Amino acid sequence: MASYLLRFRFSSSSASYKCKHRVGLLLGHWVLQSQTLVGVNHSTKLFRHFSGVSKADLTDLTSPHTWYPNARRKNRQVILHVGPTNSGKTYHALKQLESSSSGIYCGPLRLLAWEVAKRMIKAKVPCSLITGQEKEEVDGAKHKAVTVEMADVTSNYQCAMIGCQTRGFSFTRALLGLSADELHLCGDAAAVPLIQEILKVTGDNVMVQYYERLSPLVPLKVPLGSFSNIRKGDCIVTFSRQKIYKLKKQIETGGKHLCSVVYGSLPPQTRTKQATMFNDASNEMDVLVASDAIGMGLNLNISRIIFSTLKKFDGEEMRDLTVSEIKQIAGRAGRYGSKFPTGEVTCIDSEDLSLLHSSLESPSPVLESAGLFPTYDLLHLYSRAHATNSIHQILVHFVENAKLSTNYFLANCEEILKVAAVIDNLPLGLHDKYLFCISPVDMNDDISSQGLTQFAQNYAKKGIVRLREIFTPGTLHIPKTHMELQELESIHKVLDLYVWLSFRFEDAFPDHELASSQKAICSMLIEEFLEGFGWQKPKLRSTFAAKGHRSQRQAYSVTGPET
Repeated sequence: MASYLLRFRFSSSSASYKCKHRVGLLLGHWVLQSQTLVGVNHSTKLFRHFSGVSKADLTDLTSPHTWYPNARRKNRQVILHVGPTNSGKTYHALKQLESSSSGIYCGPLRLLAWEVAKRMIKAKVPCSLITGQEKEEVDGAKHKAVTVEMADVTSNYQCAMIGCQTRGFSFTRALLGLSADELHLCGDAAAVPLIQEILKVTGDNVMVQYYERLSPLVPLKVPLGSFSNIRKGDCIVTFSRQKIYKLKKQIETGGKHLCSVVYGSLPPQTRTKQATMFNDASNEMDVLVASDAIGMGLNLNISRIIFSTLKKFDGEEMRDLTVSEIKQIAGRAGRYGSKFPTGEVTCIDSEDLSLLHSSLESPSPVLESAGLFPTYDLLHLYSRAHATNSIHQILVHFVENAKLSTNYFLANCEEILKVAAVIDNLPLGLHDKYLFCISPVDMNDDISSQGLTQFAQNYAKKGIVRLREIFTPGTLHIPKTHMELQELESIHKVLDLYVWLSFRFEDAFPDHELASSQKAICSMLIEEFLEGFGWQKPKLRSTFAAKGHRSQRQAYSVTGPET
């Protein structure tokens, strides 16, 4: 018997908000370079199969379940584990993974893949780790912990788990494509009707298991009011890095507390260490100031969630948080088994309490459709049929002409199109362009986007990209200002991108080890800045200086799937 364990936690990102009650998914994303190349060969066979391929409607995406014949040959048992945060759903699903003879865990973050791999090994189950930037294969291992976009839909396992919050596009690929006897999914009840509808045509048997929250979550009737009411174990949530540091300053100026910080652009290792210090009862960092990044991948001993605001800028406009966003963040308080068994949630301002309470009392809106995007095979076929190598032109064509069933919508590819516009005129093959397009580049970050552009240009010109051509090792230093901190975070993104590309263009990006070591130095320097940064009173600062490094070395499990 083969089984998969998938975890569905859907993103509340701006893209999913604009699509309302939809899940953004990208089918046919990359797995590994070798597997992507297999896709090229497969599409060539398909091309030969069509005597008049130019007449075939390659934009017909109405039957995506047929893209995965291996999975369709299985009579899969699909078990949905649904419930709120801290309900034990993930714990029970992971137990299935541990007890299986072979399996795969697919998570939305490297942090989660790391933690599950450690958990499996601790349980005496050999487990390999594969993410976009790491590949640690364990001899004899029949289990893998991977980031969801790395899920191998060509292999069979006994058990797998996919946790997908910000990469919903890859979740759909895994949902339809994983070949197994059992498929376990964990998430919110709002996704159940959609998943049941999607799987009607696959022949899978679907069972739903419901869970209740294990620890109480109490919405407070009064706001925080003054920062003098901050207490140990509090987590203040806001939605910009500038506001995070402003709140940290306000709280520490009071002289009673020191604050750890967690937000998305911090390197994963730095987020983990900041969480470790907050969780350590002997550490002075007893308050957390964070973005909604706390909703994924970090086990945090939070007593009370305090929303500084219930509005966020989604890239285009300032809007209210959705019901799902509020419930996901609020649910982080009162982690089951922690020193704060009862969670509380409130706001700084009284005018936000009404929306907070109504959201916590409301069910999450039912998801109505899931996103699709063409596989590389289809893009390659279109390129052959229309004699074009312009990936931007091909993508725009699919965006404008895709035909979909009512269960799906075309996923937002705005970021991919930004990369395509930059690299399309370079003398590169379609497959190379495709890999650059799906690389983890932040095109809204000037340094990150410039790094991608230089990498692609150097590769097109020379066929080899040396890291020293755009980056000089030994020049990094501890930031002295917020501007320098932000620049160092951007440099970390560029180094991370080089590492990612080195796994897909091994010979062309040979400085993998150098990029990895410089990336680690970036993380250390950011941590040094965060440790020394603040407005705390001298007594607190000196106490922290004596204890900070020592406490970081203590072992704490701060990452891991939500229960």
